[in-house]
Amino acid sequence: MGVSFDPPEVLQDFAEQHGFPFLLLSDQDMTVGELYETKRSAEENHPDYAKRRTYLIDPEGRIVRAYRVTDIPAHPGQVLEDIRSIRAASSG
Repeated sequence: MGVSFDPPEVLQDFAEQHGFPFLLLSDQDMTVGELYETKRSAEENHPDYAKRRTYLIDPEGRIVRAYRVTDIPAHPGQVLEDIRSIRAASSG
């Protein structure tokens, strides 16, 4: 699932445009962003935009990995590699 500070109608259009197979949630009051450290301070560039972060959360709701996304094209591959690694470690 993805979370953004944009309103729901903007997220719906964005998800449809890009064919996302997952939910995009609207966090307009930035409550979730504050909890997950994606809210920027007023002094930072683009304070209305969320920082790019990914959290890999296990079935029990625990954060297994946290990422600061810097290489957007390579990021999904890294997350998938980590999921495979975690699965292999838990089954072995």
